[in-house]
Amino acid sequence: MTHDQALTLRYAAASDVGRHRGGNEDSAYATVRLLAVADGMGGHAAGEVASAEAVTALEELDTRLADEDLGDVRLGEELAEAIGVAASRLDERVADDPALTGMGTTVTAMLWDCPRFALGHIGDSRCYQLRGDTLTQLTHDHTMVQALVDQGRLTPELAERHPSRSVLVRALLAGVPAEPDISEHAAEADDVYLLCSDGLTDVVKAPEIQRVLADVVTGAASPDDAVRSLIDLANEGGGPDNITCVLAHVVEED
Repeated sequence: MTHDQALTLRYAAASDVGRHRGGNEDSAYATVRLLAVADGMGGHAAGEVASAEAVTALEELDTRLADEDLGDVRLGEELAEAIGVAASRLDERVADDPALTGMGTTVTAMLWDCPRFALGHIGDSRCYQLRGDTLTQLTHDHTMVQALVDQGRLTPELAERHPSRSVLVRALLAGVPAEPDISEHAAEADDVYLLCSDGLTDVVKAPEIQRVLADVVTGAASPDDAVRSLIDLANEGGGPDNITCVLAHVVEED
């Protein structure tokens, strides 16, 4: 690729209730500027409310930036502010309806001015990058089990099977200040990025994810094909939770 060749995204998103849940508390959003996954929690539809509020705040950011020249936009700051707005919305919803007390959501989102992007993350949904033959998890799980791994008290192998692996130590919660991880990155042509809820990663392991993403690079699968394949793999593995995937392939503009 020469320096004057612009990059853009081919993207797809899909969500599935899985095989054991009565409803879907995940939310997703995907445009050429903004990709997001939110996995709600709280019961009695509160999780669905929380994830929807988070995605709505991000959608409003995307809409506001639609007609702007993003060259001067501080992507990380904008993304952090939008996640903060989402937290405020949760506070407002609980104030209006105390039955929603305790609701919260994960948020993993990418704000793009291709090839640069900001990544915002809180909770245990994930962002993966496939570059060449290397699959990298760009996010860090905010879970009790991951904290034990970080402290050297638990191996990653045992963490994958730990019964408390989904217990969060940080999430977007009503009444709690938003503290997302914000980082900025530069993409390369043929990178593939996957945002997903833990309904995928609790069942489908990294080698299988890498295989599916690699098919997008080779052209054996479209982004739509890939997200459907990942959801099918999760359901074939038991589908214990809602499954949501947002995928983007970085390509040269026509």
